[in-house]
Amino acid sequence: MPEPSAASSEITAETVQHLAGLARIALTDSEVSSLTSELGSILTNIAKVSEVATPEVPATSHPIPLSNVTRPDEVSDVLTQEQALMNAPDAAEGMFRVSSILGEEQ
Repeated sequence: MPEPSAASSEITAETVQHLAGLARIALTDSEVSSLTSELGSILTNIAKVSEVATPEVPATSHPIPLSNVTRPDEVSDVLTQEQALMNAPDAAEGMFRVSSILGEEQ
């Protein structure tokens, strides 16, 4: 495992400038300095997490278990097609009619 100081030294101003060039982002000297420090800190934290992420520690996405709250799917009173379309601004052939969003009829 890399030492925290070793991880932060992997990110240099030149590395940040190179990445900014690849991303076509113009950075000022102060932004390069700030990002060098921030990215170094991120690498340090990743190294810390990697130290404890062992096969004995199960991966989790949430600190507490989650479960879906569901109900039975039961048929109940529903609207008829005519009732559903009754207040529609425009309907055609038993369907809601809406304006085209792609610029041409489908």
